[in-house]
Amino acid sequence: MNIQMMTFSFCGGLAIFLFGIGFMSDGLKNIGSNTFRQILKTLTKNRISAIMVGAGITCLVQSSSATSVMVVGFVNAGLLKLTQAIAVVLGADVGTTVTAWLVSVMGMGKFKISAFALPIIAIGFFISFVAKKQSTRPHTF
Repeated sequence: MNIQMMTFSFCGGLAIFLFGIGFMSDGLKNIGSNTFRQILKTLTKNRISAIMVGAGITCLVQSSSATSVMVVGFVNAGLLKLTQAIAVVLGADVGTTVTAWLVSVMGMGKFKISAFALPIIAIGFFISFVAKKQSTRPHTF
């Protein structure tokens, strides 16, 4: 692969990654209601639970950068305190390590995550198609 193609691929991938992080952060800021604030406060009430939340979210999203950006957005929006955010970011680092370990262990066997991609996309399409109210539908462009 030549240098130009690698550069374009890198820039395109980075742009998609940053767009996705921004889109997710904006969506989470928009649901910054009192209920969401209370849920965050409950989940991060002590350091251990905040670390577990950070690790869990990172395992689900598979990006500690995305988790960190969301946490910074929550602190900026006043939804989290700085001490809670530090514990969540530490948990994100732990979650990255756990995710990498799981991927490496599963990669050695016959488990293929790509076999689940199309069914998951079909389920997401079905949910967005069946959702009646606009507030329950996923945002589209």
